[in-house]
Amino acid sequence: MRHFYLIVDTETTKRGTVADFGAVVMTKQGQIVEQFGAMVHGHFGKLPLFSDPSADPAAFWSEQSAQRRAKNYDDMLESGERSISSVGLINQWLAGIQARYNPALTAYNIAFDLGKCRNTRINLGIFNSRFCLMKAAKRQIGALAEYHEFCNTHGFLTAKLRNPSMTADTMAKFIYGLDLPDEPHTALEDARDYEAPILTKILESVTRKQLLELGR
Repeated sequence: MRHFYLIVDTETTKRGTVADFGAVVMTKQGQIVEQFGAMVHGHFGKLPLFSDPSADPAAFWSEQSAQRRAKNYDDMLESGERSISSVGLINQWLAGIQARYNPALTAYNIAFDLGKCRNTRINLGIFNSRFCLMKAAKRQIGALAEYHEFCNTHGFLTAKLRNPSMTADTMAKFIYGLDLPDEPHTALEDARDYEAPILTKILESVTRKQLLELGR
């Protein structure tokens, strides 16, 4: 039986709703068979993007950065790289994915994305099988001695405790190499170019059943 996986990523507003929704469907071998990326009508452009008022102005999640990110999205819309979709259209796409592939649903910190999608009425509840990619990655990749050596050598360490970073960006750089650009924090690109390779790497050494256990 051929198994499929649906990776979802969201970028959010200050009100905890989804501004940018991205998703890819992939095989165990990492082949992307479907992808979707759209700004969410009624949320993007009407509600401010998430930012942290306490963040340093140079930090990615600062209020100053939110303005730059909004401009980047406007440019993507103007170029046709993104479109604006209603929640209804997103749910229609998801229902089609469920019918065609019956995939296991995942996200890098799935509890976050499930909550934000619920706030936006994006229906991820139709997927019966789900797991957290971040938990699985921490347990499978993050436990490797080679990963710890990589993080220590290149300074991918947490600020306070100086532990190896477990972000999707660091995990993907471990897999692809240091030439990989920093994660853009746009939903489709994060899911396709950073999270899908992480899942593919994990699936090289575990079964679907083991993966679901790792991501519980």
